Parts: sequence; structure tokens; C-alpha cells
Amino acid sequence: MHLLYAVLVLLSLSHGFDPNCPGRCSCDAVQSVQCYRLTEVPPGLPSTTKSLYISHSKIQHLQLSDFTGMLALEDFILLASGTESVENDTFKTLSNLKTLELWKNKLRLVPTALPASLEVLKLSDNSISVLHGSDFEGLEKLKILELKNNLISSLSPSMLSSLVSLQSLMLDGNNIESVAGPLALPHLKHMSLENNKLHLIPASFFTCLQSLQFLSLSGNFLTKIPMNLPKSLLSLKMERNQLKVVRFRDMKHLENLSHLYLSENSLSSIDGAQLLANLTTLELSQNRLQILPLRLPARLQKLDISNNLIQRVTAQDFQDLRELKHLFLDNNIVSLFEAGALQRCSQLSNLALEQNLLLSIPLKLPETLARLDLKGNAIQGIAERELKDLKQLQVLNLRNNKISALDLKALEGLPRLRHLYLDGNPWNCTCSLLKAREVLKAKGTDVRGGQCAAPAERQGESWMSSKKIMRQCEHHLHLTEKNKETKKKSKPEEHSSSRINMEDDDYDYEID
Repeated sequence: MHLLYAVLVLLSLSHGFDPNCPGRCSCDAVQSVQCYRLTEVPPGLPSTTKSLYISHSKIQHLQLSDFTGMLALEDFILLASGTESVENDTFKTLSNLKTLELWKNKLRLVPTALPASLEVLKLSDNSISVLHGSDFEGLEKLKILELKNNLISSLSPSMLSSLVSLQSLMLDGNNIESVAGPLALPHLKHMSLENNKLHLIPASFFTCLQSLQFLSLSGNFLTKIPMNLPKSLLSLKMERNQLKVVRFRDMKHLENLSHLYLSENSLSSIDGAQLLANLTTLELSQNRLQILPLRLPARLQKLDISNNLIQRVTAQDFQDLRELKHLFLDNNIVSLFEAGALQRCSQLSNLALEQNLLLSIPLKLPETLARLDLKGNAIQGIAERELKDLKQLQVLNLRNNKISALDLKALEGLPRLRHLYLDGNPWNCTCSLLKAREVLKAKGTDVRGGQCAAPAERQGESWMSSKKIMRQCEHHLHLTEKNKETKKKSKPEEHSSSRINMEDDDYDYEID
């Protein structure tokens, strides 16, 4: 009996065991309760409970009696429990409730008479189709409102007029076709209307949002960037719309804007972005750009122009971007990369040039590069002059090119190289190739190789792991050493009759 009691005490200390804790629940110091797979809100919870979390249950209806006596409750979370309705005034008496989350259920309405103490309300992934001003009446302390993935079709000022302290509004994934303004939300900092059906946003919509810092309108049908965006904006997301032109002169008042996302639109040119003087991130992936953007902001640190139709890279394109750190030019049709085009980018650490039409590694790349991706081009070789200055390079990706041999001197000049990707090239499996591999591995470089294309009898074998090829090369090395000894002992006339050079590191011996 004493042993059983001791076990129960240990369980209560280490696993939150409590004899008064409801079934399928775990209780932590009586103030936090977590429950799973219930059919109702557990009765008899301690009146001191501050946090109640219920998930993956089957609780069709919430009612006032479920929370009788739970006046200390501060957080109630009901996740994925099939809840369809909430009785009127269910939460009204919970005067300490700060967080109410009822997401991933089947609610069709916002619960009524919510307590004035509420600071966080999350009702995402339900079936709410209409918002009324009365839904949020009295919620002057509410800071976060999430209504993502519902069926809401419109947004107007009257719906949110009570939320004078609101800082974050998330309405992604609804059916919103129209919005009206101005929204009187003076403290709003975050707003997201991603993946709705907006074609137009009236200029008055943002008039009173003078604290707004983060705005996402991605995944709509907008053909232009909204007018009168607040000066306070730091980040603007406009991906996956129908933009054909960006008029930066209409945005020049956005002097604090640092992040602009314009990917997956129909832009054919970008000009005038220098008007956004503090821009540090510009993403233009998956548009129709044929030339690099003209006159980019000097403070830019990240530029993504992947998946476009860029053909040329010249020094003129990047002459003012001294703070650029990340450049993505992958999945274009770049065939001309001017030597030294990026030399003024004295902080560049990441350069992505995969899936282009390059025949060689660009010359005079910045010495600061830590990662260079050249996968999927038509590069035929590695030259020492192409890599000699890249003393900081840690990752070099040369997969799926047309390289058949390694220049050991070129790779030895990369003291910090840690990852070298060489798969998908037509390797000529000579002993010099394996020697290069061993030298790289010895200095700690993780080398990912590929299959032999030559000689014919070794096609398809991996030059990284074939023990047979290694034995052949060891045998070749043995013959070489033996030949040296023979030369030392041979007579002059015998020496002159033997002309085969077995000491050349580039000797391309055929594997038997």
C-alpha cells in the first residue's frame, strides 16, 4: 500500500497526475487542464483553473452551464472538436477571460456577449459568413482577431468599430470581394487579407490605419497597388495578384518600407524602385522580366528575380548595390554574365544561378561569397581563375552540368569549402579524378559525386563509392612507384628506351 501511494505521488509530480483531474485530461498544478477526445466540456473542473485546452473531440454545442463557477478562467482553447453552436451569453460571466480560441470547428456565427476582458479571439477555420458590429461590442481590450478560412464576403468599418485597441487582424482565406473604409483602427499594426477575391481597394480604406506596419494582400485579383497606403508601412506583400505595372511614384511616401513582395504577377519591367530608399528586400520571382530592374535602392540586401526571362547580367545592373547579400537569379535564361558584374556587391554571400544557360563559371565574383549555386547549366569545366578569389566559399553546387574532370588546383584554392555537389555530370573516371576527391575529403569537404560516363566499361558506376575503380587506381599507383625504382637502377640506354610517363597526375589511364 505504501509503495502504491509513493508511485502515485511520483506520478503526480512528474506527469501532472491529480486524483480530481477529469478522465482523458491532464492537470498541471490544478490551474492548467488539457483534454482530448471528449464529448462535453468536463464537469467538476477546479474553480481555480486558469487555462483549459480541449482538442480533437466531439463537442457539438457549448452552453453557459459548461463554465459555471470557472471565474478564474483566463484561456479557453477548443480545437478541432466539431462545435457547431454556442449558447448566448456562454462566456459573458468569465470576467477574467483573456484568450478565446475556437478554431477548426463548424461555427456559423461569432459567439455573442463576449467578456470585455478579452484580448485574443481566434475563430479561424469555421463557417462564419457574416460579421456584425454587435459581435465585437464592448471588446475595447481586444488586440488580436483571427478569422482566417471562413466564408466572409465583405468587410466594412461598422463591423470592427468597437475594436479600438486592435493590433492584429487576420482575414486570410475568405470570400471577401469588397472592402469599405476608412477602418477606424488606430493601433492596428498587422493586417492580412491573403487569398480572397479582391479586385479593388478604395483609397479611403487605409486613411485611419496610421500605425499599420505589416500588410499582406497576396492571392487576390488586384491589378494595381492600392493608393494612400500608410506611411508607417514596413512590409507589403502583393504576390499572386494580376499586377502588370508598379507605379513607384505613388509609393514614394513609404519612406519606412523595407520589404516588398511582388512575386507571381505579370510584371514585364520594374523601374523607379530607388524611390523606396529604405527597401532592403525585393522579391520579383515568377514574373515576365526580360531585363534586370533599373535603378534599384542602394540599401537593398536581398533581391529575388528567379523564374523570369533574364538573358544578360552586366556591371551596370549592380553598380550601386553595395549592401546586397542575397541574389537569386535561378531559373532564367542567362547566357551572358559579364566578368566582374557583381564586384561592387562587396557584401554578397549567396548567389543562385541554377537552371540558366551558362557555359562557364562567371569570372571575378565577389570574394565574400559563401554559397554559389550553378546547378543545371551547361558548364563544361572548372578553371582556377574562376574560383581563385573565393576564399570564403563554403557551398559550391555544380550538379547537372557538363563537367568531366576536376581541376584540383582550382578546388585547393577554396580553404573554407565544406560542401561540393557534383552529381549529374559526365565524369571521366580517371585516377586524377579520384585523387582530387580524396584530397577534398581529407580537408573535410563533403563531396557528393556522380556516375562515370567514361571509360565505356565503367559507365554508370559511382566514382564516389566504387571500390573497383579505387583498386585499379591503387594498382596504377603501385606500378608507378615500381617504375620509379626501375628507372633509378636502369642503364642510360635502357632508360632512354622507356618513354611512358606514369607520373603525370593528369594521365588518363583506361580502366581494364
